[in-house]
Amino acid sequence: MEVGDLENALPDYVEPSVHVEICQNPCSTLTAAIIKEHVMQLLHQHRTAYGDFILTEFDDPILIKHVKSVAICDTDLSKLGKQAIDLCHTQLDLHVFQLQEDGAASEELDDDNLSAASHWILPAVEFHGMWENLIFDSSVKEDLLHYAATTLLFSDQNVDCNVISWNRVILLHGPPGTGKTSLCKALAQKLCIRLSNRYSYGQLIEINSHSLFSKWFSESGKLVMKMFQKIQEFIDNQDALICVLIDEVESLTAARKSSMSGAEPSDAIRVVNALLTQIDQIKKHPNVIILTTSNVTGAIDLAFVDRADIKQYIGHPSPAAVFKIYHSCLCELMRKRIIQPLQQLLDLRALEVMEFKENDATKLSMRLWEIANQSHGLSGRTLRKLPFLAHALYIQTRTVSLKDYLAALSEVVKRQFEERGHLESS
Repeated sequence: MEVGDLENALPDYVEPSVHVEICQNPCSTLTAAIIKEHVMQLLHQHRTAYGDFILTEFDDPILIKHVKSVAICDTDLSKLGKQAIDLCHTQLDLHVFQLQEDGAASEELDDDNLSAASHWILPAVEFHGMWENLIFDSSVKEDLLHYAATTLLFSDQNVDCNVISWNRVILLHGPPGTGKTSLCKALAQKLCIRLSNRYSYGQLIEINSHSLFSKWFSESGKLVMKMFQKIQEFIDNQDALICVLIDEVESLTAARKSSMSGAEPSDAIRVVNALLTQIDQIKKHPNVIILTTSNVTGAIDLAFVDRADIKQYIGHPSPAAVFKIYHSCLCELMRKRIIQPLQQLLDLRALEVMEFKENDATKLSMRLWEIANQSHGLSGRTLRKLPFLAHALYIQTRTVSLKDYLAALSEVVKRQFEERGHLESS
Protein backbone atom coordinates (compact mmCIF):
# COMPACT_ATOMS: atom_id res chain seq x y z
CA MET A 1 0.00 0.00 0.00
CA GLU A 2 1.33 3.44 -0.93
CA VAL A 3 1.53 6.22 1.68
CA GLY A 4 -1.30 8.06 -0.03
CA ASP A 5 -3.49 4.94 0.08
CA LEU A 6 -2.80 4.58 3.80
CA GLU A 7 -3.82 8.17 4.46
CA ASN A 8 -7.03 7.68 2.49
CA ALA A 9 -7.77 4.53 4.45
CA LEU A 10 -7.57 6.37 7.78
CA PRO A 11 -10.86 7.75 9.10
CA ASP A 12 -11.36 11.49 9.20
CA TYR A 13 -10.95 13.26 12.54
CA VAL A 14 -14.07 12.74 14.60
CA GLU A 15 -15.14 15.66 16.76
CA PRO A 16 -15.52 14.65 20.43
CA SER A 17 -19.06 13.64 21.23
CA VAL A 18 -21.15 15.23 23.98
CA HIS A 19 -22.29 12.77 26.64
CA VAL A 20 -25.94 12.70 27.71
CA GLU A 21 -26.77 10.58 30.75
CA ILE A 22 -30.42 9.56 31.07
CA CYS A 23 -31.61 8.26 34.44
CA GLN A 24 -34.56 5.95 33.81
CA ASN A 25 -37.20 5.47 36.51
CA PRO A 26 -36.55 2.24 38.46
CA CYS A 27 -40.03 0.87 37.71
CA SER A 28 -39.82 1.62 33.97
CA THR A 29 -39.51 -1.27 31.52
CA LEU A 30 -39.34 0.87 28.38
CA THR A 31 -36.48 0.01 26.06
CA ALA A 32 -33.42 2.24 25.95
CA ALA A 33 -33.91 2.77 22.21
CA ILE A 34 -37.34 4.35 22.67
CA ILE A 35 -36.13 6.53 25.54
CA LYS A 36 -33.18 7.74 23.46
CA GLU A 37 -35.52 8.64 20.59
CA HIS A 38 -37.64 10.86 22.84
CA VAL A 39 -34.59 12.42 24.52
CA MET A 40 -33.13 13.31 21.12
CA GLN A 41 -36.37 15.13 20.29
CA LEU A 42 -36.13 16.98 23.61
CA LEU A 43 -32.53 18.07 23.01
CA HIS A 44 -33.27 19.20 19.48
CA GLN A 45 -36.01 21.40 20.90
CA HIS A 46 -33.49 23.02 23.26
CA ARG A 47 -31.09 23.38 20.33
CA THR A 48 -28.21 24.96 22.31
CA ALA A 49 -26.29 24.13 25.50
CA TYR A 50 -23.81 26.43 27.23
CA GLY A 51 -22.14 23.73 29.29
CA ASP A 52 -23.35 21.08 31.69
CA PHE A 53 -27.03 21.14 32.60
CA ILE A 54 -29.70 18.80 33.92
CA LEU A 55 -33.40 18.52 33.04
CA THR A 56 -35.91 17.01 35.44
CA GLU A 57 -39.19 18.43 34.13
CA PHE A 58 -40.61 17.40 30.77
CA ASP A 59 -43.62 18.01 28.53
CA ASP A 60 -43.33 14.66 26.73
CA PRO A 61 -45.65 12.07 28.43
CA ILE A 62 -43.14 9.29 27.74
CA LEU A 63 -40.35 11.17 29.49
CA ILE A 64 -42.62 12.19 32.37
CA LYS A 65 -43.50 8.56 33.03
CA HIS A 66 -40.18 6.84 32.38
CA VAL A 67 -37.31 9.30 32.98
CA LYS A 68 -36.05 10.94 36.19
CA SER A 69 -33.43 13.22 34.63
CA VAL A 70 -31.53 14.05 31.46
CA ALA A 71 -28.03 15.45 32.01
CA ILE A 72 -25.47 16.83 29.60
CA CYS A 73 -22.22 16.20 31.48
CA ASP A 74 -18.48 16.62 31.47
CA THR A 75 -18.51 19.28 28.77
CA ASP A 76 -15.45 21.45 28.40
CA LEU A 77 -16.30 24.17 25.91
CA SER A 78 -12.74 25.48 25.80
CA LYS A 79 -11.44 22.09 24.64
CA LEU A 80 -14.27 21.80 22.15
CA GLY A 81 -13.26 25.23 20.86
CA LYS A 82 -16.80 26.52 21.33
CA GLN A 83 -18.80 28.96 23.42
CA ALA A 84 -21.93 26.86 23.04
CA ILE A 85 -22.95 23.40 21.81
CA ASP A 86 -25.32 23.06 18.88
CA LEU A 87 -27.41 20.10 20.02
CA CYS A 88 -28.87 19.61 16.55
CA HIS A 89 -25.54 19.22 14.76
CA THR A 90 -23.22 17.79 17.42
CA GLN A 91 -22.54 14.08 17.93
CA LEU A 92 -24.52 13.14 21.05
CA ASP A 93 -23.63 9.98 22.94
CA LEU A 94 -26.70 8.89 24.93
CA HIS A 95 -26.42 6.59 27.97
CA VAL A 96 -29.56 5.17 29.58
CA PHE A 97 -29.27 3.70 33.07
CA GLN A 98 -31.35 2.70 36.09
CA LEU A 99 -30.13 3.18 39.66
CA GLN A 100 -29.92 0.15 41.94
CA GLU A 101 -31.40 0.69 45.41
CA ASP A 102 -30.27 -2.47 47.22
CA GLY A 103 -27.19 -0.98 48.93
CA ALA A 104 -24.02 -2.84 49.84
CA ALA A 105 -23.81 -6.56 50.52
CA SER A 106 -21.05 -8.25 52.50
CA GLU A 107 -18.67 -10.86 51.09
CA GLU A 108 -17.51 -13.38 53.70
CA LEU A 109 -14.58 -15.77 53.33
CA ASP A 110 -14.47 -18.22 56.21
CA ASP A 111 -16.41 -19.89 58.99
CA ASP A 112 -15.70 -16.97 61.34
CA ASN A 113 -17.99 -14.77 59.20
CA LEU A 114 -15.02 -12.61 58.27
CA SER A 115 -16.34 -9.68 56.22
CA ALA A 116 -13.64 -9.39 53.59
CA ALA A 117 -15.37 -7.02 51.17
CA SER A 118 -18.41 -4.85 50.50
CA HIS A 119 -20.22 -5.41 47.23
CA TRP A 120 -22.49 -3.06 45.24
CA ILE A 121 -24.47 -3.55 42.05
CA LEU A 122 -23.88 -0.47 39.87
CA PRO A 123 -25.01 2.11 39.12
CA ALA A 124 -26.11 2.57 42.74
CA VAL A 125 -28.33 5.22 44.31
CA GLU A 126 -25.79 6.06 47.00
CA PHE A 127 -23.13 7.03 44.44
CA HIS A 128 -25.47 9.09 42.24
CA GLY A 129 -24.14 12.64 41.76
CA MET A 130 -20.82 11.87 43.49
CA TRP A 131 -18.75 12.33 40.31
CA GLU A 132 -20.18 15.78 39.58
CA ASN A 133 -19.52 17.01 43.13
CA LEU A 134 -15.85 15.97 43.22
CA ILE A 135 -13.69 18.99 42.42
CA PHE A 136 -9.97 18.73 41.68
CA ASP A 137 -7.36 21.15 40.37
CA SER A 138 -5.99 18.74 37.77
CA SER A 139 -7.79 16.97 34.94
CA VAL A 140 -7.67 13.71 36.91
CA LYS A 141 -11.34 12.83 36.28
CA GLU A 142 -11.02 13.33 32.54
CA ASP A 143 -7.70 11.42 32.48
CA LEU A 144 -9.25 8.42 34.25
CA LEU A 145 -12.13 8.27 31.77
CA HIS A 146 -9.68 8.41 28.87
CA TYR A 147 -7.59 5.68 30.50
CA ALA A 148 -10.62 3.40 30.72
CA ALA A 149 -11.53 4.11 27.10
CA THR A 150 -8.03 3.23 25.90
CA THR A 151 -8.05 0.05 28.00
CA LEU A 152 -11.22 -1.08 26.24
CA LEU A 153 -9.95 -0.05 22.81
CA PHE A 154 -6.70 -2.00 23.16
CA SER A 155 -8.62 -5.05 24.42
CA ASP A 156 -11.16 -4.87 21.59
CA GLN A 157 -8.41 -4.58 18.99
CA ASN A 158 -6.51 -7.52 20.54
CA VAL A 159 -3.34 -5.49 21.03
CA ASP A 160 -0.61 -7.92 22.04
CA CYS A 161 -0.02 -7.33 25.77
CA ASN A 162 3.42 -8.89 25.42
CA VAL A 163 4.35 -6.02 23.12
CA ILE A 164 2.45 -3.20 24.84
CA SER A 165 1.74 -3.75 28.51
CA TRP A 166 -1.10 -2.45 30.67
CA ASN A 167 -2.31 -3.91 33.95
CA ARG A 168 -5.74 -2.30 34.54
CA VAL A 169 -4.48 -0.89 37.86
CA ILE A 170 -4.92 2.71 39.07
CA LEU A 171 -3.21 4.07 42.21
CA LEU A 172 -4.46 7.32 43.76
CA HIS A 173 -2.20 8.58 46.54
CA GLY A 174 -2.00 11.62 48.79
CA PRO A 175 -2.97 12.91 52.23
CA PRO A 176 -6.17 11.74 53.97
CA GLY A 177 -9.46 13.45 53.23
CA THR A 178 -8.66 14.54 49.67
CA GLY A 179 -11.34 12.42 47.97
CA LYS A 180 -9.33 9.45 46.73
CA THR A 181 -11.80 6.75 47.81
CA SER A 182 -14.79 8.81 46.69
CA LEU A 183 -13.16 9.31 43.29
CA CYS A 184 -12.68 5.54 42.90
CA LYS A 185 -16.33 4.86 43.72
CA ALA A 186 -17.52 7.68 41.50
CA LEU A 187 -15.33 6.43 38.62
CA ALA A 188 -16.78 2.92 38.92
CA GLN A 189 -20.28 4.41 38.80
CA LYS A 190 -19.46 6.67 35.86
CA LEU A 191 -17.91 3.84 33.83
CA CYS A 192 -20.99 1.65 34.35
CA ILE A 193 -23.17 4.47 33.03
CA ARG A 194 -20.90 5.32 30.09
CA LEU A 195 -20.59 1.64 29.14
CA SER A 196 -24.29 0.80 29.55
CA ASN A 197 -24.46 -0.17 25.86
CA ARG A 198 -21.70 -2.71 26.43
CA TYR A 199 -22.37 -4.08 29.94
CA SER A 200 -25.80 -4.74 31.43
CA TYR A 201 -24.62 -3.68 34.88
CA GLY A 202 -21.53 -3.17 36.98
CA GLN A 203 -20.20 -4.49 40.25
CA LEU A 204 -18.01 -2.67 42.75
CA ILE A 205 -16.13 -4.88 45.20
CA GLU A 206 -14.40 -2.92 47.97
CA ILE A 207 -11.85 -5.14 49.68
CA ASN A 208 -11.46 -4.70 53.43
CA SER A 209 -7.67 -4.78 53.55
CA HIS A 210 -7.39 -4.95 57.33
CA SER A 211 -9.72 -7.95 57.62
CA LEU A 212 -7.53 -10.00 55.30
CA PHE A 213 -4.76 -10.09 57.88
CA SER A 214 -5.79 -13.26 59.67
CA LYS A 215 -5.50 -13.72 63.41
CA TRP A 216 -3.84 -17.06 62.50
CA PHE A 217 -0.22 -16.82 61.42
CA SER A 218 0.42 -17.44 57.70
CA GLU A 219 -3.29 -17.39 56.78
CA SER A 220 -3.38 -13.89 55.25
CA GLY A 221 -1.88 -14.93 51.92
CA LYS A 222 -4.47 -17.69 51.62
CA LEU A 223 -7.29 -15.23 52.41
CA VAL A 224 -6.10 -12.89 49.66
CA MET A 225 -6.22 -15.80 47.20
CA LYS A 226 -9.71 -16.77 48.41
CA MET A 227 -10.88 -13.17 47.96
CA PHE A 228 -9.64 -13.05 44.38
CA GLN A 229 -11.19 -16.44 43.63
CA LYS A 230 -14.54 -14.88 44.52
CA ILE A 231 -13.73 -11.87 42.34
CA GLN A 232 -12.87 -14.24 39.46
CA GLU A 233 -16.40 -15.66 39.68
CA PHE A 234 -17.78 -12.15 39.09
CA ILE A 235 -15.32 -11.51 36.25
CA ASP A 236 -16.39 -14.69 34.47
CA ASN A 237 -19.73 -13.00 33.76
CA GLN A 238 -18.76 -11.06 30.64
CA ASP A 239 -22.04 -9.13 30.82
CA ALA A 240 -20.82 -7.16 33.86
CA LEU A 241 -18.10 -4.57 34.39
CA ILE A 242 -16.12 -5.42 37.54
CA CYS A 243 -14.41 -2.68 39.54
CA VAL A 244 -12.21 -3.84 42.44
CA LEU A 245 -11.43 -1.17 45.04
CA ILE A 246 -8.55 -1.69 47.49
CA ASP A 247 -8.60 1.25 49.91
CA GLU A 248 -5.40 1.94 51.88
CA VAL A 249 -3.59 -0.57 49.70
CA GLU A 250 -0.45 -0.19 51.81
CA SER A 251 -2.17 -2.51 54.30
CA LEU A 252 -1.83 -5.32 51.77
CA THR A 253 1.35 -4.26 50.02
CA ALA A 254 3.66 -3.38 52.90
CA ALA A 255 7.14 -3.34 51.44
CA ARG A 256 8.73 -6.78 51.33
CA LYS A 257 12.08 -5.10 52.10
CA SER A 258 10.82 -4.39 55.65
CA SER A 259 9.61 -7.96 56.00
CA MET A 260 12.91 -9.42 54.85
CA SER A 261 14.84 -7.26 57.29
CA GLY A 262 12.78 -8.66 60.13
CA ALA A 263 10.86 -5.45 60.75
CA GLU A 264 7.60 -7.12 59.71
CA PRO A 265 6.40 -10.73 59.97
CA SER A 266 7.07 -12.98 57.02
CA ASP A 267 3.31 -13.30 56.49
CA ALA A 268 3.44 -9.84 54.90
CA ILE A 269 5.66 -11.27 52.15
CA ARG A 270 3.06 -13.93 51.37
CA VAL A 271 0.30 -11.31 51.21
CA VAL A 272 2.22 -9.14 48.74
CA ASN A 273 3.16 -12.12 46.59
CA ALA A 274 -0.43 -13.39 46.58
CA LEU A 275 -1.81 -9.97 45.59
CA LEU A 276 0.71 -9.48 42.78
CA THR A 277 0.03 -12.97 41.45
CA GLN A 278 -3.74 -12.39 41.41
CA ILE A 279 -3.40 -9.03 39.66
CA ASP A 280 -1.26 -10.64 36.97
CA GLN A 281 -3.89 -13.33 36.46
CA ILE A 282 -6.98 -11.15 36.15
CA LYS A 283 -5.48 -8.38 34.00
CA LYS A 284 -6.14 -10.42 30.87
CA HIS A 285 -9.90 -9.98 31.31
CA PRO A 286 -11.34 -6.96 29.45
CA ASN A 287 -14.19 -6.35 31.93
CA VAL A 288 -12.16 -5.61 35.07
CA ILE A 289 -10.38 -2.57 36.49
CA ILE A 290 -8.51 -2.37 39.82
CA LEU A 291 -8.75 0.91 41.77
CA THR A 292 -6.41 1.48 44.72
CA THR A 293 -5.71 4.30 47.18
CA SER A 294 -2.92 5.03 49.63
CA ASN A 295 -2.13 7.65 52.26
CA VAL A 296 1.40 6.30 52.83
CA THR A 297 2.98 5.58 49.46
CA GLY A 298 6.41 4.95 50.97
CA ALA A 299 5.07 1.77 52.56
CA ILE A 300 3.86 0.24 49.29
CA ASP A 301 5.87 -2.54 47.69
CA LEU A 302 7.65 -1.23 44.59
CA ALA A 303 6.54 -4.23 42.54
CA PHE A 304 2.93 -3.17 43.11
CA VAL A 305 3.67 0.49 42.33
CA ASP A 306 5.30 -0.65 39.09
CA ARG A 307 2.14 -2.51 38.11
CA ALA A 308 -0.04 0.60 38.43
CA ASP A 309 -0.67 2.12 35.01
CA ILE A 310 -1.64 5.45 36.56
CA LYS A 311 -0.09 6.80 39.76
CA GLN A 312 -2.01 9.99 40.45
CA TYR A 313 -1.30 12.31 43.38
CA ILE A 314 -4.42 13.84 44.93
CA GLY A 315 -3.53 16.80 47.16
CA HIS A 316 -5.38 19.48 49.08
CA PRO A 317 -7.49 21.75 46.83
CA SER A 318 -6.19 25.11 45.65
CA PRO A 319 -8.14 28.31 46.46
CA ALA A 320 -9.85 28.05 43.07
CA ALA A 321 -11.02 24.51 43.82
CA VAL A 322 -12.04 25.55 47.36
CA PHE A 323 -14.14 28.34 45.86
CA LYS A 324 -15.91 25.86 43.58
CA ILE A 325 -16.60 23.52 46.51
CA TYR A 326 -18.04 26.34 48.63
CA HIS A 327 -20.00 27.68 45.65
CA SER A 328 -21.71 24.30 45.10
CA CYS A 329 -22.54 24.07 48.82
CA LEU A 330 -24.02 27.57 48.98
CA CYS A 331 -26.07 27.02 45.81
CA GLU A 332 -27.54 23.89 47.42
CA LEU A 333 -28.47 25.85 50.56
CA MET A 334 -30.08 28.50 48.35
CA ARG A 335 -32.11 25.85 46.54
CA LYS A 336 -33.31 24.55 49.91
CA ARG A 337 -34.15 28.11 51.06
CA ILE A 338 -31.81 27.93 54.06
CA ILE A 339 -29.89 30.84 52.52
CA GLN A 340 -32.30 33.44 51.17
CA PRO A 341 -31.89 33.28 47.35
CA LEU A 342 -32.24 37.04 46.94
CA GLN A 343 -28.72 37.86 45.82
CA GLN A 344 -26.71 36.35 42.99
CA LEU A 345 -23.58 34.36 43.75
CA LEU A 346 -21.24 34.46 40.76
CA ASP A 347 -19.19 31.41 39.82
CA LEU A 348 -15.43 31.46 39.39
CA ARG A 349 -15.56 31.83 35.60
CA ALA A 350 -17.67 34.97 35.96
CA LEU A 351 -15.23 36.44 38.48
CA GLU A 352 -12.34 35.69 36.13
CA VAL A 353 -14.13 37.46 33.27
CA MET A 354 -14.64 40.46 35.58
CA GLU A 355 -10.94 40.27 36.58
CA PHE A 356 -11.86 39.85 40.27
CA LYS A 357 -12.84 43.52 40.52
CA GLU A 358 -15.18 44.31 43.41
CA ASN A 359 -18.40 46.18 42.72
CA ASP A 360 -22.02 45.90 43.81
CA ALA A 361 -22.55 42.85 41.58
CA THR A 362 -19.42 41.00 42.71
CA LYS A 363 -19.13 42.05 46.37
CA LEU A 364 -20.50 38.87 47.99
CA SER A 365 -18.82 36.59 45.45
CA MET A 366 -15.50 38.31 46.15
CA ARG A 367 -16.12 37.75 49.87
CA LEU A 368 -16.45 34.02 49.15
CA TRP A 369 -13.20 34.20 47.16
CA GLU A 370 -11.47 35.69 50.23
CA ILE A 371 -12.82 32.87 52.41
CA ALA A 372 -11.61 30.31 49.84
CA ASN A 373 -8.09 31.74 50.08
CA GLN A 374 -8.41 31.75 53.87
CA SER A 375 -9.32 28.02 53.71
CA HIS A 376 -6.28 26.90 51.71
CA GLY A 377 -4.65 23.88 53.34
CA LEU A 378 -7.88 22.22 54.48
CA SER A 379 -8.87 18.86 53.00
CA GLY A 380 -11.86 18.40 50.75
CA ARG A 381 -13.51 16.25 53.42
CA THR A 382 -13.22 19.11 55.94
CA LEU A 383 -14.39 21.74 53.46
CA ARG A 384 -17.63 19.85 52.83
CA LYS A 385 -18.39 19.89 56.58
CA LEU A 386 -17.78 23.61 57.15
CA PRO A 387 -21.03 24.91 55.56
CA PHE A 388 -22.94 22.71 58.03
CA LEU A 389 -20.81 23.81 60.99
CA ALA A 390 -21.17 27.48 60.00
CA HIS A 391 -24.93 27.18 60.40
CA ALA A 392 -24.78 24.95 63.49
CA LEU A 393 -22.34 27.13 65.44
CA TYR A 394 -23.03 30.69 64.30
CA ILE A 395 -26.59 30.90 62.96
CA GLN A 396 -29.67 30.49 65.11
CA THR A 397 -32.36 31.20 62.51
CA ARG A 398 -34.14 28.93 60.06
CA THR A 399 -33.16 31.12 57.12
CA VAL A 400 -30.25 33.53 56.75
CA SER A 401 -29.03 36.14 54.30
CA LEU A 402 -26.05 35.34 52.10
CA LYS A 403 -24.06 38.15 53.72
CA ASP A 404 -24.61 36.80 57.25
CA TYR A 405 -23.93 33.24 56.14
CA LEU A 406 -20.59 34.22 54.61
CA ALA A 407 -19.64 35.91 57.89
CA ALA A 408 -20.44 32.65 59.72
CA LEU A 409 -18.46 30.62 57.20
CA SER A 410 -15.43 32.87 57.69
CA GLU A 411 -15.64 32.39 61.47
CA VAL A 412 -15.88 28.62 61.25
CA VAL A 413 -12.80 28.52 58.97
CA LYS A 414 -10.80 30.50 61.56
CA ARG A 415 -12.04 28.15 64.26
CA GLN A 416 -10.96 25.13 62.21
CA PHE A 417 -7.36 26.34 62.07
CA GLU A 418 -7.40 27.23 65.76
CA GLU A 419 -8.61 23.73 66.67
CA ARG A 420 -5.94 22.18 64.46
CA GLY A 421 -3.28 24.27 66.22
CA HIS A 422 -4.47 23.11 69.65
CA LEU A 423 -4.39 19.48 68.54
CA GLU A 424 -0.88 19.78 67.10
CA SER A 425 0.47 21.46 70.24
CA SER A 426 -1.13 19.06 72.74
